[in-house]
Amino acid sequence: MELSDIRRDYTQGGLRRHDLPEQPEQLFSTWLDQAIEAKLTDPTAMTVATVDAHGQPYQRIVLLKHFDKDGFVFYTNLGSRKAIQLADNSKISLHFPWHPLERQVHITGCAEKLSKMEVLKYFSSRPKESQIAAWASKQSSRLSARQALESKFFELKEKFAKGEVPVPTFWGGYRVKIDTIEFWQGGANRLHDRFLYTRKQDESQQWEIERLAP
Repeated sequence: MELSDIRRDYTQGGLRRHDLPEQPEQLFSTWLDQAIEAKLTDPTAMTVATVDAHGQPYQRIVLLKHFDKDGFVFYTNLGSRKAIQLADNSKISLHFPWHPLERQVHITGCAEKLSKMEVLKYFSSRPKESQIAAWASKQSSRLSARQALESKFFELKEKFAKGEVPVPTFWGGYRVKIDTIEFWQGGANRLHDRFLYTRKQDESQQWEIERLAP
């Protein structure tokens, strides 16, 4: 079969203007709850796109750990490629691909570092093995072999066997402050529904809502 022959119709329903709340995080919360209830694999997984100093975009999958009206939160190694790129250019894009529900959510905005207290609170809630893994991996750096990574992990596991694991100084998180958020719902005959929330650049910080052509 040719790749160009692979297609399907979208039949799970539409999205209308009267369905939209004034605050986009309310609709996102509903959609995320429905993705969790549908038992989608990794419903909190999102593509994070950043740009390097030469204008080259990079994408990777990370997990959303919190969201509210103030933004969307994720955690990472502060020496990672994404963190280095965000230090130079804080503009960022997030994308949630909930294919089984025929939905997508796309977000643009700027990433701000979380406070040390926020990072400590989340790090302390992680399983101990995940805490140790944060110490063991210098994310995005070159590895001679997987064995080197595993050896470092087991060395640290023994070191921290009887005590708490401190937060690495090179580990932290970001809050993405939203500029735009688009909700995409698949529709029959490729007549998909797309609505874009754009934050007004004034003191009101209210949202403008527009329907986009599919």
